[in-house]
Amino acid sequence: MTIPRASGWAVCAIVVTTVLTPTPACSAPPSSADSEARPAQTPAASRTPRPEERFEFTSYTEVGELFEKLGYTPETWQAGIRVVPRVYLTTVAPRWRDRVSKEVSVLTKKRIFFRALAPLVLRSNEFILRDRARLEEIVGRRGGGGLGDADRQWLTELAAAYGVVKDDQATVDQAVLAELMLRVDAVPVSLTLAQCAEESGWGTSRFAAEGNALFGQWSWGGEGIKPLEQRKGMGDYRIAAFETPLESVMAYMLNLNTHAAYAGLRSRRAELRARGERISGWELAETLDKYSERGPAYVESLHGIMKVNRLDPADDAYLGDGPTIWLVPVGDGAS
Repeated sequence: MTIPRASGWAVCAIVVTTVLTPTPACSAPPSSADSEARPAQTPAASRTPRPEERFEFTSYTEVGELFEKLGYTPETWQAGIRVVPRVYLTTVAPRWRDRVSKEVSVLTKKRIFFRALAPLVLRSNEFILRDRARLEEIVGRRGGGGLGDADRQWLTELAAAYGVVKDDQATVDQAVLAELMLRVDAVPVSLTLAQCAEESGWGTSRFAAEGNALFGQWSWGGEGIKPLEQRKGMGDYRIAAFETPLESVMAYMLNLNTHAAYAGLRSRRAELRARGERISGWELAETLDKYSERGPAYVESLHGIMKVNRLDPADDAYLGDGPTIWLVPVGDGAS
């Protein structure tokens, strides 16, 4: 696709995140305040649910006013402030594709897109890093040996969720632990945003509007959205649909963290982490020549989006400690 030109990211703030109370990996995102529990080391008696708010909107300008109120603006980003509020879009409203994206300028469209998606990317990484923190603690404490029943069960469920073992009855040995350390890790925000823009046409694709599908992931077995023209010889594939955009982001990250085609990304990430170097989206994008049939040209597209929109600083952003705010589109074109 042609990359629209704009003057810098200046469109959003957004991967170091808070480690939360451990739960099974890759579970569906919780919908209650329990999902925003305090760090694991906090005594259970002192944990307090994160306040939640529901923000209904009929226009993108209303969301913009909310962002201004929260200090989530291009100006704060340019000032070097990298904190992002916990503002989560609950669905991609069809009106974004059918009307809004066509009425606003390219720069405005990008600002809306990046600022709406960034908190979801950070939240998905938060789930992953929560599990990684527990995994690291277990590995560091016992090297995987002499585990209690709770740790052993959690590890087998984690290994099964990440495709390292076939099911949660398998034995977790040192090889499994080593592979888990490669797979259970965050995906840079800049890379996720660039791929989301590339794969969903800045959130305007039919799949995004009909099923919150932001990364064009395929599925078989009759589930998902059927392409208007399926490719011959590929079977009855569909585009995976999701109840929320957050679930789409989580599925994309799980794909990168498990599929054999992206082993190179996981190895590069592990090398950078082992050397204590910054894990950047630009660096990991170089390993994604197998994500698309376009090969190296696809990598060039991702780099183009990152460069034009100055996404690199996004890899240093983090979620704030404020309340969880659910963005709920209502009115004409909301569904």
